[in-house]
Amino acid sequence: MWCKTCNIETNEDYCPICNTKTIEDIPAKIYWCPDCRIPIIQDETQANKGICPVCNTKIKYMSADLRPVFPEERLLIEILLEKKPNQFIKSSVWASNSRYYIDGKSFILPSKLFNKINVDDVIKKIDKYMEQNNYIFFDKYIERFIKANILRLNALKEEAFLFIKNVSSKYKIENIVLSFSGGKDSTVTSDIVIKALSNPRLVHIFGDTTLEFPFTQDYVSRYRKAHMMSIFKIAKNREQDFYNVCSDIGPPARMMRWCCSMFKTGPITRIINNLYRNQQILTFYGVRKSESVSRSKYNRVENNAESVKIQQQTVASPIFFWKDIDIWLYIFSEKIDFNDAYRLGYDRVGCWCCPNNTQRAQFLSKIYMPEQSKKWRAFLIDFARKIGKPDPEVYVDTGKWKARQGGNGLVSANDVKIKFTNCTTEDNAKIYKLVKPFDDELIGMFTPLGKISRDLGQKILNEILILDVKTNVPIISIQPFGEEKYEYTVKIKTMNVADHEKLQRMIQYQVRKFNACRKCLKCESLCKAGAISIIAGTYNIDSNKCIRCKMCVTAKYLEGGCMMDKYLRTK
Repeated sequence: MWCKTCNIETNEDYCPICNTKTIEDIPAKIYWCPDCRIPIIQDETQANKGICPVCNTKIKYMSADLRPVFPEERLLIEILLEKKPNQFIKSSVWASNSRYYIDGKSFILPSKLFNKINVDDVIKKIDKYMEQNNYIFFDKYIERFIKANILRLNALKEEAFLFIKNVSSKYKIENIVLSFSGGKDSTVTSDIVIKALSNPRLVHIFGDTTLEFPFTQDYVSRYRKAHMMSIFKIAKNREQDFYNVCSDIGPPARMMRWCCSMFKTGPITRIINNLYRNQQILTFYGVRKSESVSRSKYNRVENNAESVKIQQQTVASPIFFWKDIDIWLYIFSEKIDFNDAYRLGYDRVGCWCCPNNTQRAQFLSKIYMPEQSKKWRAFLIDFARKIGKPDPEVYVDTGKWKARQGGNGLVSANDVKIKFTNCTTEDNAKIYKLVKPFDDELIGMFTPLGKISRDLGQKILNEILILDVKTNVPIISIQPFGEEKYEYTVKIKTMNVADHEKLQRMIQYQVRKFNACRKCLKCESLCKAGAISIIAGTYNIDSNKCIRCKMCVTAKYLEGGCMMDKYLRTK
């Protein structure tokens, strides 16, 4: 444990000096050895801090984190800076975000440069000078890098092995899953878990979002061939088309990444439900604290219902406290194959069109995925015109589309608005507008609120009653209703309950689902009983599986009762 206030190591949860809550990881920094021309990772408690362990030269602080710049990216940087191609082929080149280090000397590659560069010219130059490029000097620096940081590597591996064995001891081996994305973090996590448990037969689940880099698909194929004993499952949403959904509800934005649920978490949930039914599982994820502010708030082992995206699993991350440079140290030392996108300069390899991608990543995609990039830009410009932006090209090229919020300008935004009138003849009854005819799908959505009875209602009115699961007393009456104001309506009355307002709020959530559901699969992931499923485009709740926990109708877990409320809500 480490106290950030006193800068001391302790075994206590609270600092014995200042009583501040301590953190698990001891801070580490990256230093530069001018003689070895490599980065050195040292933590605050290290005995020989400030000295290179290989040549005993005094080292200087370099950065909080670092990644290697492979020869392919180095050639691109030389072209962008208008240097002689392969000028730095003998140099040790590293990077941290947009700051690059060539033999320890730093410079920043300004993001505005990416908008000025002629992409076609860059592609021609890369093709022209690619054959002259090589890994001879790069490999020598990596060998030194491993040697200088071997103690750090051994400590990381030892701690991770103990963590994995301890967490796994509570689960059957067949209930342990590896979440595999094709990125470097999940690659290292998979490798270290397999080695720690001495079991090459572990289940891997790869979430194919349909938006993967082509380099990722190639790497996944190589990984599967190299791990023939592993059980490898591919989770893919084959029912939805990304561009069609974008046209309907708008492209994903930084605060509205509906794609994660629809194309990743949802399909993975289906695989887990199919394999494990209602069993609790342990999933090892390649999540790291240093990746982002949001991930820094995670716990290393997480099973809290509000934090875990798939309710059936407990998630654990062996590499939670590792830095980017630690990941590469492990990859190089263990000689693990990895995604070739990193060689080109990508520092993250999720979805290639993710709104969280940096300008540099977008620029790289223009070079290495030109057709997909042009198609995406054309779509975004067309979308900007559709929602009434005065200067669509500027809106797209400056990245303002990434900050989009809500469904302003979209016809589909009307579907999340709850429209109703109070019944004038009955108390606690409301007449709700529907966007489609009243049917069994709507009736089934009331399963979490009670038992559905088709026999006890007034048949002449086609009334359906929802009964309290404990007392069998009717608490909700549902019946189709004709009203001139709206084309489709339903009358829903609450009865025999203490809090009519609370129950009507849950009812409104289900009406919103019926009207606005885009089959995002969030509800499937949320349901820990596996009762909710989207079958043939229809929302279903299995009454035999539903445990009436009401998570799917509680704002704490599902704001507005439907993810579309967040994505399509307008001011």
